[in-house]
Amino acid sequence: MTYRKKLIEVALPLDAINAESAREKSIRHGHPSTMHLWWARRPLATCRVVLFASLVDDPSNDLPEEEANKERERLFRIIEELVKWENTNNETVLEMARAEIRKSTGGNPPPVLDPFCGGGSIPLEAQRLGLEAYASDLNPVAVLITKALVEIPPKFAGRPPVNPDAKKQMHVGGAWKGAAGLAADVRWYGKWMRDRAWERIGHLYPKGPNGETVIAWLWARTVKCPNPACGAQMPLVRSFWLCTKKGKEAWVEPIVDSETRTVRFEVRSGTPPQHGQIRDRRNECVCPTCVGTVSKKQFNGGLCLFCQEPLTFDDIRRSGQAGEMESLPLAVVAGGQRGRVYVAPSDELFAAASQVSAQWEPDDQLQGKAAADVPLYGLTTFADLFTPRQLGALTTFSDLVSEAWALVLEHASNDKEYADAVATYLAMAVDKMTDTNSSLCFWQTDPPRLRSTFGRQALAMVWDFAETNPFAGAAGDYAGCVGSLCEVLDRLRIGGSSTASQLDATAAFPPCQSPVVATDPPYYDNIGYADLSDYFYVWLRRSLGKLYPDLFSTLLTPKAQELVATPYRFHGDKRKAEQHFEQGLSKAFALIRQQASPDYPVTFYYAFKQAEDKRLDPQGPGSPVSSGWQTLLESVLRNGFQVVATWPMRTELVVALKKRVNALASSVVLACRQRREDAPIATRREFLSALREELPKQLRVLLTGRVAPVDLAQATIGPGMAVFSRYSKVLEASGDPMSVRTALQLINQAIEDYFTEQEGELDGETQFCVRWFEQHGTAEGLFGDAETLAKAKNVAVDALNRLGLLEAKAGKVRIAPRSGYSTEFDPAQRPRLTVWEACQSLVATLQDEGETETARLARRLGGLAERARDLAYRLYSICDRKGWAEEAFGYNALVASWPEVQKQAAALAEETQAPLI
Repeated sequence: MTYRKKLIEVALPLDAINAESAREKSIRHGHPSTMHLWWARRPLATCRVVLFASLVDDPSNDLPEEEANKERERLFRIIEELVKWENTNNETVLEMARAEIRKSTGGNPPPVLDPFCGGGSIPLEAQRLGLEAYASDLNPVAVLITKALVEIPPKFAGRPPVNPDAKKQMHVGGAWKGAAGLAADVRWYGKWMRDRAWERIGHLYPKGPNGETVIAWLWARTVKCPNPACGAQMPLVRSFWLCTKKGKEAWVEPIVDSETRTVRFEVRSGTPPQHGQIRDRRNECVCPTCVGTVSKKQFNGGLCLFCQEPLTFDDIRRSGQAGEMESLPLAVVAGGQRGRVYVAPSDELFAAASQVSAQWEPDDQLQGKAAADVPLYGLTTFADLFTPRQLGALTTFSDLVSEAWALVLEHASNDKEYADAVATYLAMAVDKMTDTNSSLCFWQTDPPRLRSTFGRQALAMVWDFAETNPFAGAAGDYAGCVGSLCEVLDRLRIGGSSTASQLDATAAFPPCQSPVVATDPPYYDNIGYADLSDYFYVWLRRSLGKLYPDLFSTLLTPKAQELVATPYRFHGDKRKAEQHFEQGLSKAFALIRQQASPDYPVTFYYAFKQAEDKRLDPQGPGSPVSSGWQTLLESVLRNGFQVVATWPMRTELVVALKKRVNALASSVVLACRQRREDAPIATRREFLSALREELPKQLRVLLTGRVAPVDLAQATIGPGMAVFSRYSKVLEASGDPMSVRTALQLINQAIEDYFTEQEGELDGETQFCVRWFEQHGTAEGLFGDAETLAKAKNVAVDALNRLGLLEAKAGKVRIAPRSGYSTEFDPAQRPRLTVWEACQSLVATLQDEGETETARLARRLGGLAERARDLAYRLYSICDRKGWAEEAFGYNALVASWPEVQKQAAALAEETQAPLI
């Protein structure tokens, strides 16, 4: 089978992609992730580049190596612009990318297929690149989100709004670009819904004592004290702080009445009297205000305010399961003229909360991972997660969706499809509200704000919770949910026709001809999507069940077919759960191979964990390795694919430079090709021979492709697996097929051998330093050992000492500390410059003075600077293997900063002296 190699199979500007992908986490306004919560979304920048690089030819198909490298750099520059958030709707940049795609696909780009679409990132970015997208998922919530992003907006692109206010202003003129008209209607009918809701339930949300708008009511859960002599309803509070922001401190003081066994709360300003006076061994304050009355760390349970009796979490759970858990007013957060104000609870402020009688409630039972925590405390149904007032508000808004639908239908001249579209977004805004309107939300003290239900991928118990006001113009307000959703619609670039369908990926895919497949398959048992998404599904089903009868035909989301290795679905049988996952994934991959175009690589995303980057087989043959990683690779190979590249992609924003350059990737993209039907069988010896012959060339390309050392271990698996997986099987001496685990071990060893061989090209002094560093790090070693190593490298310890590479005294030797290579380091003054010195001086200058001074030094070092950068890879791998994280930082930072150092060095050319080498 012959094909043209694509860019993703050879090289990528990984550092630029990772920086922008991680940066997306800090972007909220207009980002598609704000349309509706979905867990573990892939960054848009990553999806965009993976699709682009899967379609664009690598220059090595037509050009010799040197010219190919130059052309590859040109494509890299396009990618570096393409990944920027600011360019997501930049037509100039997007058209450059589309032109490259058209050129590489003969003007006929293939459609994109994503059979595990989740939050819709991949089909959305396919659409942005001008490609037709076909998406599917088993989960109805995921399907609806993807429809809202890629299927609905193109149907109404350029259409003017139908609401009465917009019609009155039509004479003003002006075109409605993209989904702007649709967004305008969602805003108008969303405001109509909010106004109608206020008329019906506004009385349940009273003003503060001075007419302030209440933002949130703060409550403390209570349980009965197990002390028979007490028996009070004791409040469970994680902390009595309301605000710890400097200059605006506020806290709640509990006033206990021992006779009546009751407690009331007063709001205080400033710092509590005991704050900072009582500290634990970690120097953290453990005053009563800070630790509250429930803490795993301080009490391993709770503490009764009335009798000081401790109680365990088991006591609290028993009380909750017995129906004895109640709630007590703690404080009120209101909007003042100068920001937030905190008010002590009063009967007037909290009385309305008890006047509600919910007309409907989602009484479905929590299941699986959604039931891992809160049911232990008696909260067993979805209705239990909301206060009566929250249930009343959410039900009111949900029911208003159908009323708004009827109004849109009237204004849109009975265009049902358009009324359905507007109602879909209005219902999604209600669904967004549920994340900030449950009793699992809490009040954060700095900065003071509401924290939502899904702060992480779980329904976690909250002791003192915040009940927000959906009419307050703050977090949880319906108007705010509509507004953030419409910001996404406003920014959407409307592409070609795309579809999103509810399908089981083990049985069927959307019908499309020869697509390029890019998908993010399930990750073993990491996230219980179906269990968690039921939280949203129960509300969507109420508001949209009639509009999407097929999508919401079941009481809860489908569970039996979901590809996740969860033993609870198999009566606790872990092996059956694993078999379900492995067999289902294999079926899906078999379908992908049947449908995917052989002209393009298939790309799979894998949720990578830090632990899986370490030794894949720490205890030798037979010891366990990562189930998820190994299962994915085995499924890929078993279904006739060949792995041709692996690219680590970072998806977490880390602000500090030190953390940024050492941050491990949190996902890996595998690029795969269909293996030839007549793929040969190889012996272990033949596999190792091919590995030794081909891997070095691929590693050299990767090392010039801006791959940081921290990402190199994962990136180099691709070229190695490309060799292993092109055979139908590799036979061991015993005649048994080689396992994926063994292949990974051999690939890692071959990579290590490559770097070891590179040492032979270094000067003897540097070879000594590398070996000594590998054995001792920055610690001391015996002089005799150093002398033995020095003779082997044809150097002398005394000479190394005179050069300043070593410190030798009292029979001990150690590598000279990097601090000795100051910014005054002048290569011209050195009697003989080594690669070791060049590397250490560059690292020291980068750490102390930054990239500009490092660029000046690189210019003075000339060609030695590139060799020093290559040495940094080797030294990083040693540090990583030894667990020397602090030392590894410097080497990783040098390589990560190298493109910018080179750029600045070129700009400073006329300022620097002629190179020495």
